[in-house]
Amino acid sequence: MNQVDTLLADLSPEGVPFRLVSDLAKYVRGLTYAKSDEESGGPIRVLRGKNVTLSSNRLNFDDVRTVTATVRVRSDQYLKAGDILISAASGSKAHVGKVAFVESDLDYCFGGFMAVLRSSGEVLPRFLFHLLVGRTFADYLEVKLDSTTINNLSASVMGSFRIPVPPLEVQRAIVRILDNFTELEAELEAELEARRNQYQHYLATLTDFSSENRAIRWARLGEVCTSFSGQFVRKDKQDPNFRFPVYNGGASPTGYYSEPNAPAYSIAISASGSIGAVNWLDHTFYAGNSCHVIRSAIDGLDTKFLCFYLASKQAELRALGAVGSIPALNLKPLLDFKVPIPELGSQRGVVEALDKFDALVNDLSIGLPAELAARRKQYEYYRDKLLTFEEAPA
Repeated sequence: MNQVDTLLADLSPEGVPFRLVSDLAKYVRGLTYAKSDEESGGPIRVLRGKNVTLSSNRLNFDDVRTVTATVRVRSDQYLKAGDILISAASGSKAHVGKVAFVESDLDYCFGGFMAVLRSSGEVLPRFLFHLLVGRTFADYLEVKLDSTTINNLSASVMGSFRIPVPPLEVQRAIVRILDNFTELEAELEAELEARRNQYQHYLATLTDFSSENRAIRWARLGEVCTSFSGQFVRKDKQDPNFRFPVYNGGASPTGYYSEPNAPAYSIAISASGSIGAVNWLDHTFYAGNSCHVIRSAIDGLDTKFLCFYLASKQAELRALGAVGSIPALNLKPLLDFKVPIPELGSQRGVVEALDKFDALVNDLSIGLPAELAARRKQYEYYRDKLLTFEEAPA
């Protein structure tokens, strides 16, 4: 910080000029193609909005689309080092303007709902990237993206954004500081991902009773559990000041209601959307119409053990709902699903081991998630502080 202040005092004592993005970078929209142009294993690889990880503003290569060689691709529609890939159009306003930085030339194109910003040289690409993940750009888009633009970040909207352009030496100093934070975040994210993979391994291993030598009782969920399907509650009947969270099958509440319909220490299973997703809820809540609630009804079956077992079988649960024109997991086939009932001591051992792993990778108050959240807040604080400049007089 002191180094940046010193540089600004020496190089820009009267303030920093602000310029339009259109004067500093080229805005390139991605290639368009028809659904019929998609080809499994095709020669042209296309990145889309899903390939920008919103939480970290980084590229991911999950679910990359490939298209036939007959699709016309301009040379500027291939990703190059220093590019800033932007989600330029989306059904969700929250996704528009999300960015990822391209570290090196890639043999990937970007789709028509995407765009790229390429700096002309007066502003460092990484400096521009840090500006675009900041609060100022988000506030600008909040105003500009209304119903008339249909969540479309056009060249005129992008080009009209005004940014500070301090001397390159100042830009480099700021980028060095902010990149130190993002590199630490990346290391923590990689470690967290490794822990999550480890957790999934132990989840599958510790809940696998298919090769047990001793006889284990198996039973239908309907035989050993109490269950019910949640009920719809209108949005206008919910209020953030109410006490009881409303769950609709996801890990986070969708709202709050004045009274509960489900007890603490229950399993909530998604009936639509992310069909088969399993969540453990240790507090009283209201179950919405998109989830089923299950609890053990016998002394010999620990409900949390059952939760871990069902979590390891999400693909099978999802398959139960993958029928009909509108996929949905109904309660009846769910209650026909068979589960093992090993001795209670074995169940509690599984719960103890998996609880520790689960806390390490999912508990936001401890472990890696807490450290990662703290580092992100630290980055955001210094980013907004370092990228706030006094504008030079015209």
